[in-house]
Amino acid sequence: VNKTILRTLVCPQTGSSLVYNEAKQELWCRASGLAYPVERGVFVMLVDKARPLTQAERESLEIKEE
Repeated sequence: VNKTILRTLVCPQTGSSLVYNEAKQELWCRASGLAYPVERGVFVMLVDKARPLTQAERESLEIKEE
């Protein structure tokens, strides 16, 4: 994922910044707790297509932030 593009993307629900999870091909939002899919290189920035992050995933974001 292009880092310049990633800096411009925000969560459509909260307006917060996103973290790219390469292993899962998703953009994660700390504030909303949602994971937005990246399908064939296309960011699917729709709340109804996002999935909730698991507790473990949310905790991993907190660890990276510190």
